[in-house]
Amino acid sequence: MANKKLKTKKAVSKRFKVTATGKLLHRKGGQGHFNAKESGNQRRAKRGLMLVAKTELKALKRLLPYI
Repeated sequence: MANKKLKTKKAVSKRFKVTATGKLLHRKGGQGHFNAKESGNQRRAKRGLMLVAKTELKALKRLLPYI
């Protein structure tokens, strides 16, 4: 009897991007609203993607088994 396939958590897969080398990227927090009162430096600092911390990788690999 074959083992069951593991399911990918779709909510997690939509929030993280995998690079060609297998690293995980995520969007910086605090970008949703209330940004007008912040300085330009703060707003620019929120742009782009960040690498996921090593401490969180093990939990994310469990949620994204086929990355």
